[in-house]
Amino acid sequence: MNKGDLISAVADKAGITKGQATEAVNAVFDGIEGTLKKGDKCSFVGFGTFSTSRRAARDGRNPATGETIKIAAKTLVKFKAGKALTESVN
Repeated sequence: MNKGDLISAVADKAGITKGQATEAVNAVFDGIEGTLKKGDKCSFVGFGTFSTSRRAARDGRNPATGETIKIAAKTLVKFKAGKALTESVN
């Protein structure tokens, strides 16, 4: 499923137009993104939790040349599936 498929499914399930469903899906994604940018968690009971973690800068090695390179620090986005979601899939 991609974003277009999700929009179509939301429109069909909620009985709204695809334009309205696009706005709703984008609003949800923007809300999650904004919360994660602040460093907070997004928890949806039964579905799962989105969170962030910080990866420190470190030294790496170019496998082709063996040269040592600097790898910049970055923030990772993590998702932990909730119990109900995990059980419904299994």
